Amino acid sequence: MKLKKGFCTQRISDGQVMVPTSEADTDFRGIVRNNETAAFVVDLLKNETSEDQIMQALCDEYDGNPDKMRKDLYDVLDKLREIGALEE
Repeated sequence: MKLKKGFCTQRISDGQVMVPTSEADTDFRGIVRNNETAAFVVDLLKNETSEDQIMQALCDEYDGNPDKMRKDLYDVLDKLREIGALEE
């Protein structure tokens, strides 16, 4: 899976904002504000990757309960799917 072409991101002090450009093939026309963890996931999705690879990167980067991290990952991916930001 990968972040769809046409979604631009910009780091901000406490996370990231993401917006679709005219190149994005989506009906979504808003701004997404990602916290640090969601920004980490979105940055990984700028290159082709899998859920397992993202999960491994999260475990390498953050201390925490893997089950909680997996739930958070699914929440982020579900939101990206909702706005049409993922190529799968």
